[in-house]
Amino acid sequence: MLIYNVTINIDDTVHEQWLEWMKDKHVPDMLATGKFTHAKMVKVLVEEDMGGITYSIQYTTKNRSTLEAYYKEDADRLRADAQKMFPNKFVAFRTELEVVSQQIP
Repeated sequence: MLIYNVTINIDDTVHEQWLEWMKDKHVPDMLATGKFTHAKMVKVLVEEDMGGITYSIQYTTKNRSTLEAYYKEDADRLRADAQKMFPNKFVAFRTELEVVSQQIP
């Protein structure tokens, strides 16, 4: 299992609009690709020197080939949507994480 993690710092001036868009549109669109089993959005509780508010969105996928299919078939379109909606109002970086162990009581 892999986690596709997107860390985003969003400008304060569009924060509320962006947060609604993420919850109501973008994350559902990501899940609608059929390549992710679930998503978790968390707020980073460290203040950034550059300002803004930082979030981590973690999309779980079953394997590398499914994630590669997302990159090939969906990533450009979904990233472009964010750029159109919030031009020059956010910075994002992406990380791929491999789940080594998971424990649920």
